Amino acid sequence: MTDIVVSEFMDQAAIDWLKARFAVAYEPGLVDDRDRLLAAGPGARGLIVRNRTQVDQALLAAFPDLRAVGRLGVGLDNIDTGACRDRGIAVLPANGGNTVSVAEYVIAAVLILRRGAYHASDAVLAGDWPRQRLIGGEVSGATLGLVGYGAIARATAERARALGMVIAAHDPFLSAGDPAWAGATRHDSLDTLLAEADAVSLHVPLTPQTRALIDAGRLARMRPGAILVNTARGGVVDETALADALRAGRLGGAAIDVFAEEPLQAGSTLAGAPNLIATPHIAGVTRDSNDRISRMTAENVAHALGAVI
Repeated sequence: MTDIVVSEFMDQAAIDWLKARFAVAYEPGLVDDRDRLLAAGPGARGLIVRNRTQVDQALLAAFPDLRAVGRLGVGLDNIDTGACRDRGIAVLPANGGNTVSVAEYVIAAVLILRRGAYHASDAVLAGDWPRQRLIGGEVSGATLGLVGYGAIARATAERARALGMVIAAHDPFLSAGDPAWAGATRHDSLDTLLAEADAVSLHVPLTPQTRALIDAGRLARMRPGAILVNTARGGVVDETALADALRAGRLGGAAIDVFAEEPLQAGSTLAGAPNLIATPHIAGVTRDSNDRISRMTAENVAHALGAVI
């Protein structure tokens, strides 16, 4: 009988730690084989997932003994948290485990896109010498606009300030008197933030209120030549509108790590858009963060199932 099913990739040391305490089925390919995943449900008290396994009503019905869902990350839009709550199932994100990784990704993307000098290797090695075309900008003195001002956004702000950037943020759920605002300009309106920022980074969950939050109208309100970075959730940005804005030269560039449909299919509306960095939902996953998140999740699930840690 299996105690814990792991349906997506996880650090092997954490798997071994779990196996010393429970019967574990570690099959990272289950995320792409729904029938086998559901068949693994009976008897399992724990399930560990990343962002692609859909923990919905059908899965919960197939896992009648489930007591804990460990999330290798922090976003919960792939988990029906209400249904889990109704069934007494603990949902356990690895809060804080990928904060540094995401913050570093955002800073690297802003540096690369503001400078604009790092996509010419083929031309230079072929004998071209496009110095005038590659004269970009600095980040020092530029304004970084953060949409959402939680832990990851604040870690990003800390690193940006060290580079001389000015920090502005919009978060309607953070009170004006919260000490987190020290060192940042608080915007009541998202639109005023977009109009001021030289680079905008998104740090919001995907909810009905944030779906297509950055649409054609909001992209038009951004400063000409500004940069957009999305490490939050794909549905927050209208991808067609973003592609149009990049092709029209309205934006200086974008770094997109998350997409409305993942994996992103060939022929996406974003294909061929200029000054676009596209990565496969990897901003929060480094060797370091994978170690942290895997161990945190293993311990969270073990504790929820009654193990003494």
